[in-house]
Amino acid sequence: MSDVKPVTRALISVSNKDGIVDFARKLAALNVELVSTGGTASLLAEAGLAVKDVSELTGFPEMMDGRVKTLHPMVHGGLLAIRDNAAHQAAMETHGIVPIDLLVVNLYPFEATVAAGGDYAACVENIDIGGPAMIRAAAKNHEDVAVLVDGDDYDAILDALAKGGTDRALRQRLAQKAYARTAAYDAAISNWMADALEIDMPPYRAFGGKLNQALRYGENPHQQAGFYAGDAPRKGVATARQIQGKALSYNNINDTDAAFELVSEFSAEAAPACAIIKHANPCGVALGDTPAMAFANALRCDPVSAFGGIIAMNKPLDAPTAEAITDIFTEVIIAPEADEAAREIIAAKKNLRLLLSDGLPAPHAAGLSVRNVAGGYLVQNRDNGHITQDDLTCVTKRQPSAQEMADLLFAWRVAKHVKSNAIIYVKDQATVGIGAGQMSRLDSARIAARKSADAAEACGADAPLAQGSVVASDAFFPFADGLLSAAEAGATAIIQPGGSIRDDEVIAAADEAGLAMVLTGMRHFRH
Repeated sequence: MSDVKPVTRALISVSNKDGIVDFARKLAALNVELVSTGGTASLLAEAGLAVKDVSELTGFPEMMDGRVKTLHPMVHGGLLAIRDNAAHQAAMETHGIVPIDLLVVNLYPFEATVAAGGDYAACVENIDIGGPAMIRAAAKNHEDVAVLVDGDDYDAILDALAKGGTDRALRQRLAQKAYARTAAYDAAISNWMADALEIDMPPYRAFGGKLNQALRYGENPHQQAGFYAGDAPRKGVATARQIQGKALSYNNINDTDAAFELVSEFSAEAAPACAIIKHANPCGVALGDTPAMAFANALRCDPVSAFGGIIAMNKPLDAPTAEAITDIFTEVIIAPEADEAAREIIAAKKNLRLLLSDGLPAPHAAGLSVRNVAGGYLVQNRDNGHITQDDLTCVTKRQPSAQEMADLLFAWRVAKHVKSNAIIYVKDQATVGIGAGQMSRLDSARIAARKSADAAEACGADAPLAQGSVVASDAFFPFADGLLSAAEAGATAIIQPGGSIRDDEVIAAADEAGLAMVLTGMRHFRH
């Protein structure tokens, strides 16, 4: 028996009506009877199409402000009846139920309402009930019924119908997409309600997303991967436009996100900022009087590691900055915008990827961080913690100077985005040495100092760049040795969370070395 099923009747009920009139017109040309609801039915009728209102099937008018219109046996019986089941066919005949062979539904714009800042009542009213119910019914009965939840599939249905009907493989694929869509929709609703009700860790968590891009592979060629956009309204890599360059890889996306999140710590109203990232860790971060100066200052920190890196800017990309960036091999540039001169310069490097985001990610916005573990997920609030000078406590005899304080605050913003254990040397609003991801904080301090010496040699400086710098540690110093190593490298002031049982010993060592030290009371572990 053939698995191809003809379509004689379609029920169409869409919130997003883009392309629906043309699609319905082509269905009608294929002798498909059109049934529809509310505004969709009116739109099709206005276009001159013969369309039956769903109320003619159910015998009930649309009621309760549209909340009740398709929740009826005449609709769900038509979707769920197994066509070759004699008992089902008898029930249809007894109750006058007609089969519905194609369901076309997209859901109320709940996610868009949340993203637009809708109030609680508006968000609740945009929770679709009848749509998901019909979608799930049609998807369950995919042996007989095709379900469309995405306009991208209109042509696939039309092509199939032109050949006589939908085959089983197409109906299965559409059913899988339908269940994924309702799952993502319910995930968005449940997570919004958790936020609205201030339930930090609800008993159940659901996560959903829409495929932005199928990737060639994941971190390694033997791993499959895809890039999905979630329902969070924050700007970032998932919302950015790729202007040019090769397709982004899994690692490109991961590193670009790290770079853009870091540079967003420096708002668009602040001085120009640049972050250069390699393997999710910064190899240089700096401010400058111009974007080009910010890039040059960031590059000076570790020009060797910057090769093949990701560059993020907090200001629109201009021609001088684009010229400087194209002098080195770079994988991706991401910025809020780029002027035409900069785009022309970047265009000469056809493989260089340029992403424009129309803004910066909100660094202090709430959100979730999710990580897989064997058999489950680790979920936490994203690290949106931040401090100001007023939050700091100076615990040493010597107070930081104004310049040291500015550099300490800069270093602390960077520390939040460096893998633990993290040590960051900063001088004149630019990193001059970064030690990341070591098992020992002392080793991180030593690596950062060595990076500082290497950078000095690369730029012809007479002394390591860390001389006269400040240092940030993402967590407390468990012993004084890490602090003393920073002092030996040339640091004059330190910012760290505090909280060690040996804080007194560390403070005493700082006093003896003539250092200024401030405590944040907040740590920034990043694993």
